[in-house]
Amino acid sequence: MVLGIAAAAAALVFGIRVRREPRRLGNAVWLGIAVVLGGLWLLGRLSGAGWPQAVAFLVVAVLAASAVLVLPWALMANGVVMWRRESHNVANLLSLLAGIALFGVFALATTTVAVGHGPWFVAAALSLLLVAGYFAFLFAALLAYSALYGRIGRRTRADAIIVLGSGLLGDRVPPLLASRLDRAVECLRKASGPDPVIVVSGGQGPGETVSEAVAMSAYLRAAGVPAERILVEDKATTTEQNLSYSVAVLDAHDRGGAVLAVTNNYHVFRTAVLSRRLGLRLNVVGARTASYFVPSAFLREFAALLAQYRRTNLAAGLVLAALPPVLVLFANR
Repeated sequence: MVLGIAAAAAALVFGIRVRREPRRLGNAVWLGIAVVLGGLWLLGRLSGAGWPQAVAFLVVAVLAASAVLVLPWALMANGVVMWRRESHNVANLLSLLAGIALFGVFALATTTVAVGHGPWFVAAALSLLLVAGYFAFLFAALLAYSALYGRIGRRTRADAIIVLGSGLLGDRVPPLLASRLDRAVECLRKASGPDPVIVVSGGQGPGETVSEAVAMSAYLRAAGVPAERILVEDKATTTEQNLSYSVAVLDAHDRGGAVLAVTNNYHVFRTAVLSRRLGLRLNVVGARTASYFVPSAFLREFAALLAQYRRTNLAAGLVLAALPPVLVLFANR
């Protein structure tokens, strides 16, 4: 009964927060809390219910086994694919590193159960598992809410459209960036204003012979977008700069009204969170991304969101890590 009330309360808080401001990172946490509490309440309700209880525990067992046996291998396989198809940098190795880290956590848990070298060894292992569990919870909650946000935030009618850059191949627009530009063209056709514009945003990075904005502008003109409908912002090198510099370009051209930012689907929620932190009133929509690219890309987004709220996450991690040793210390007094 208590769990059911707590789950309902968490769901209510989540609903109110989303209604007031869907671009808040805390919404994902409240969604995760509501789901966990609701799941525990459901399992409690099924206790002694015969075959429904057996089915529920079977589902939980299958999910747990998949996490242990399938997920690490899948992440490492994705990391190999990313290394072969994309540039060789640390960001594209995130899925491989995550898979290896999961194997390490599972190996430690197994060793602790099998060997158990005294209370302090167990406490250290529990500290690591608690911290890993905390970040796993955050990751799952963010993944779920990001998918939900991508559906509740699909307002594509706007007076101005900002396309965020994502890197070039020399002076060529790669498929990832092309998907954003194609999505922007679709949104331009549905635009609400009489003379909508597209702001292409992106500076020139290492290995690029022109700025991203220049290459994006050429791509749009080749796709049939009139040059007078394109505004160029060629200084930004981060998502935050993409947003703030592009809004400044719109202000300089006296362009008001509804603004829409276009990025890839995995990047939508973090872009929305950033726009809120910058005090910008705009909607964000996503373009499709190659399936093999999504796991590593979302891990990168997750790491960036953790960094944005690093003080909160660091404090939570330290508290969870300290809890088992403190309990052992008090037990031995």
